[in-house]
Amino acid sequence: MSATGVDHRTSSQKAEETDVLKEKLHGWRAAILTTDRFLCWEKMYYPALLLGVVSITFMLVYWLDPSILTGLSTLVMFVCLADYMVPIVTERFFGPDVYLQEQQQQRFHEICSQLVQSKYATRAVFDSLCTLRQDRPRVYYITVLLLLALVAWIGHQIHNLLLTYLLVVFGLILPGLNRHGFVSKYSNMVWQEIDKLAKRKEKPQ
Repeated sequence: MSATGVDHRTSSQKAEETDVLKEKLHGWRAAILTTDRFLCWEKMYYPALLLGVVSITFMLVYWLDPSILTGLSTLVMFVCLADYMVPIVTERFFGPDVYLQEQQQQRFHEICSQLVQSKYATRAVFDSLCTLRQDRPRVYYITVLLLLALVAWIGHQIHNLLLTYLLVVFGLILPGLNRHGFVSKYSNMVWQEIDKLAKRKEKPQ
């Protein structure tokens, strides 16, 4: 099969999966769109509000100091309650007519499409690792061991709760940084500096 045929099949499959995901998340549309507005910094005070809520939550966890089993059980309990209550609450307070606006429907479609794209990107990374393990096992094992050693060292240097807090904060502010162009701006600056250093090394002494 040609590459064009594979790409067409993959695009068609992604579109089908996006439609299926939209159907599954039908009851969560209001919550997802509201969360998207916060994560993408629709208003300038949204980042401070997000950081405040996350900071208060982690302060409560630090103060209560629950065990791992208690923390996991509580987290799963809240997830189950949200899975049951969110569709009911959104349907009662917002109703079905809130989604008749074309802009909201388009944004919800884009979010579901991005989730499907993330799934395929994760699968591509996993397939690349499997291919590297088969073709170049030494490079694979050295790279994996070095990365795991680095992660273990970071985990030893930083408290678990603080490290989790930093990761959560980074994950929450990243969509807003990306939407407002900060990620592309500073990543381009980094690549330009790397390119300058590479060109300097290539020049004859």
